[in-house]
Amino acid sequence: MVIEKTAMAGTLESSDAQVTVSPADTLEVVIESSVINQYGRQIKATVEDVLDRLDIKQGLISVVDKGALDCTLKARVECAVFRSCDASLTDIPWGGAIR
Repeated sequence: MVIEKTAMAGTLESSDAQVTVSPADTLEVVIESSVINQYGRQIKATVEDVLDRLDIKQGLISVVDKGALDCTLKARVECAVFRSCDASLTDIPWGGAIR
């Protein structure tokens, strides 16, 4: 998949995360979190795992974490990427790339 335009998923509410994806020449993940010292590596690993499964090689991924669980982070990253390339329900690989 290719990030074609800027897209966002999530909120800034407690226990959620706001993920913004934008086109870029390289892949860069920027994380802002109040628990970055405790969970920063896990947050980054979760985001990178989703990007790898979706075959994203380029883009600026910005995550503002408000205490989201891994499953929430995965869903927010997937949603933002799918929104960025206008994926419809028929284009989403249910049971495939998404885990």
